[in-house]
Parts: sequence; C-alpha cells; structure tokens
Amino acid sequence: MGILNATPDSFYENSRTTSEGKLLTKAEKMLYEGATFLDIGGFSTRPNAAAVAEEEELKRVVPFIEKLSDAFPEAYISIDTFRAKVAQEAIGAGASIINDVSGGQADTAMFETVARLKLPYILMHIRGTPTNMMVDTHYKNIVTEVVKYFAEKTNQLKKLGHTDIIIDPGFGFSKNIAQNYELLNGLRHLHKVGFPVLIGVSRKSMIYKLLKTTPEMALNGTNILNFASLERGAKILRVHDVKEAKETIELFSALQH
Repeated sequence: MGILNATPDSFYENSRTTSEGKLLTKAEKMLYEGATFLDIGGFSTRPNAAAVAEEEELKRVVPFIEKLSDAFPEAYISIDTFRAKVAQEAIGAGASIINDVSGGQADTAMFETVARLKLPYILMHIRGTPTNMMVDTHYKNIVTEVVKYFAEKTNQLKKLGHTDIIIDPGFGFSKNIAQNYELLNGLRHLHKVGFPVLIGVSRKSMIYKLLKTTPEMALNGTNILNFASLERGAKILRVHDVKEAKETIELFSALQH
C-alpha cells in the first residue's frame, strides 16, 4: 500500500504535496513499482499536527481521487480518514477502501457508514486522538490489550453485518518506542482476532529515534521491520517506498519455498 499525502505537514517531508499533478505522478510511479493499493489522506495524523476542517479535508482529497480513479481505473484506492462524511464522498469519487486511524472512535457515524457501504474497512488501534494520543501509553500487557480492543471493535462491526475488516496495530499511535517493539514482536497474537493484519512502520519514529537519525534516513530500518512483520504474518505493508517494500516481499516469499 503506497502512501499519498495530500497534506503540507505530514511527518516525512518527501511524502507531502498539495499539487494534483505531483500526486498523480507519484501514484503512477507507485503503481509501476508494484503497489496494490494507494492510500490517500488529507489530514496529517503525526503527533501534535494541526487540526484540519472537514471541508478542507474534502477539498484536498476528493478532486484528487476523482482524477486518480480516471487515470488508473485498475487501482485500489483507500481513503485515509476518520470522518464518515469524508469517507462517503471519497467512495463516491472512486475510492473503494476506508482506512480509519481512529477505529471508529472519532466519528460515531463511521461504523454505520462502513456497514452500509459494504467495503473493506481498515480498523486501527489508538487511544484518544492524534492530538492527545501520547497522553495515555500505560499498558499492563500491550499485546493482550490490543487483541482485546480489536475483538471488541470487530464484534461491534459484526453486529452491524460487516465483516470485511483489516486490522492495523497502529504503530506510533498511543505507544512509546519500547511498546511498539513489544507489540511487533507479539504480532502473531493479533491473528486470533481472525482478520488480516496491515503494518505501517514506514520511516516512523520507532525507527529513526531508536537509531538517532531522521525519517529521511530510515528506509533501511523500515525494510528490516517490514521483513520482521511478514515473518509474523502481516498481509499488507503500508509504505512510502513501494519498490523497496516490493523487493522485501519478494525476498521473504522466496524463503517460504
């Protein structure tokens, strides 16, 4: 899954752009390099990012999704939003997957919207919002508590008749560096929930802060953690660098024969 940020303030500078032309060029490159999905977001979820009004988020993503859908009708487009209205309008513009970092907590209409649309829904683990998510990072057992969270949330969706779900542990969201690695190490336990797991560690602080470097220098660490995630059963890698992720998947697959 290639990351397309229609934002001026995402944490990785090279991923930011508000130019539709540049976004289309980047999307074409990602598809050429082997991306299965393109994930478009108009609201940065990095810690302490400025809030974006709903209308501004819509202006950032909907026209681009329309153009992307016209240019690459074969592409699977994911809308990265926690707002039900943005999800609804993005789907109308050509997206076919909803990626919600709030796990349905930021907008009470999200689960009902997802169930009505009957499209794949990426459910992420977080406490609070991106603005205050690092306030509560206390866990007795992070793996057990994240599994419990997903069991409860997916049961809510099942009661609404929706089972097309992908779960995302939410690395970097409401977790300190040590907790991120504890959760990654215990990733296999998330399979108990019964849904495919998406991993998003690309160039994140759990890599560059540990290595005392920057997001720009975190590609090697990203590849290593992506490989470790595949070993632990991850099915989708959400990345800034598609070519390198595709190579990681190919090398991992070669070792399975």
